Amino acid sequence: MPIIPAERFDLLVIGGGITGCGVARDAAMRGLKVALVERDDFGSGTSGRSSRLVHGGIRYLEHGQLHLVRESIHEREILLRIAPHLVKPLAFTWPVYRGARIGKWKLSAGLFVYQLLAGRKSHPYASLSAAETLEREPSLAGTGLTGGAVYHDARTDDARLTVANAVAAEENGAFVVTHTRVTGILREGRRAIGATVESRHGGESAEIRARCVVSAIGVWPNVFASPGSKQSTRGSKGVHIAVPRERVGNRAALTLISPIDGRVMFCLPAETQTIIGTTDTWTDEHPESVRSSVADVDYLLRSANEYFPRASLTRDDVVSAWAGIRPLASPQSGNPSAASREHSIVSDESGIITVTGGKLTTYRAMAAEIVDRVELALGRQIRRAATDSAELPGADRDSEIAAMEKSDPRLSVQLVEGLPYTGAHLVYGVMREKARTLSDLLIRRTHIAFEAQDHGKGVARAAATMVAPLLEWDEKLISTHIQEFEQDVGRMFSISAG
Repeated sequence: MPIIPAERFDLLVIGGGITGCGVARDAAMRGLKVALVERDDFGSGTSGRSSRLVHGGIRYLEHGQLHLVRESIHEREILLRIAPHLVKPLAFTWPVYRGARIGKWKLSAGLFVYQLLAGRKSHPYASLSAAETLEREPSLAGTGLTGGAVYHDARTDDARLTVANAVAAEENGAFVVTHTRVTGILREGRRAIGATVESRHGGESAEIRARCVVSAIGVWPNVFASPGSKQSTRGSKGVHIAVPRERVGNRAALTLISPIDGRVMFCLPAETQTIIGTTDTWTDEHPESVRSSVADVDYLLRSANEYFPRASLTRDDVVSAWAGIRPLASPQSGNPSAASREHSIVSDESGIITVTGGKLTTYRAMAAEIVDRVELALGRQIRRAATDSAELPGADRDSEIAAMEKSDPRLSVQLVEGLPYTGAHLVYGVMREKARTLSDLLIRRTHIAFEAQDHGKGVARAAATMVAPLLEWDEKLISTHIQEFEQDVGRMFSISAG
């Protein structure tokens, strides 16, 4: 664990998901002294298990969440501007079949409203005939196809977007540390004044004192809240699967209506793979052990096969399957897809500010609102930071990796045949993206664990040996990190029978 500065911070952020990292960046840009503590790695929870979309939330129109759609579109355009290296435009084809829950007229009306909310900020949608739809996506089933539409949103690398916010926070003066567990809250009377922390690897412990504490732990049980505080650990489970793209045959992204239950789902291009998702079911599972089930995988395969009959996908085609839990501000019974994706910000009697809910796309706006609350709690005048115009770091990543490969041929060798990752990606992850473990590198700084049939186990030792000098690992530590990586892969990618 890095040496923790002795001074008192203005703000301690607990949790290094997209919300926590966004808060740290925003607060540091306002000139606050900020510390951020993450028990695992940036984006190791829900933030790194999303659909990898930055989208306006067209499906939220059905549930009348116009404010969320408007805000999502606005934030999408900001992220396209401040992180063009991480957030890129993506065209979606939405095919319509006879008898579909959302027919051509309803879809056109929804896209028209979507366009009105976007104003001039979005590429205009277009209605398609059946022939035009098949011209865009020839692998689609033709029987019963009545037409479709094409509209535009954006895609991202969710884990690296989270990391970029953490790096930006550090560049603006924040103290940022991962793989460090908060073991308790320091209090003066009932007032929270910081936290005790412990390194998960070295076992060292320390205290971080702060004038204000923000809990951005998402769906993790909030064991640090004041006694008697109301909290819920219930969330909505979302499962994705990755299959070889050549088996599906999709040219780009598609928005689909599951023939099983009428849910909106996506079929997304990811280099040589197609990502199919997501499910939406209530769960009380612990976020550390949540994983996909056979029923989840079968649901996604059956849904995709209805649209791509020539694919005839089976479980044997699934390269990886993973699950995340959406932190919902207002968990309720009934259809989880209808539950609001809005967020809530509350302060308990100890002064801890807790944020719940929200979505990846709107993290920056959420962070600004949270830091406004922090400044008020500190007795400061609210001074908004230019988080909507300052570019996120990492734009030179590709050129730096290429330079590393050129200067050291050993770093130019592909780690896994058929995948675009080399040793230089690992070195860059350690030197520029704060990676500290093998799981950080193979699951989140690269997507080897998602894209390799063995989830990267076969390259684990070579990868660990390559970064060992940078991280000061001896042979014992190399073996330890390989073992931890294999355990992480088992927790994240194994498929349960239930």
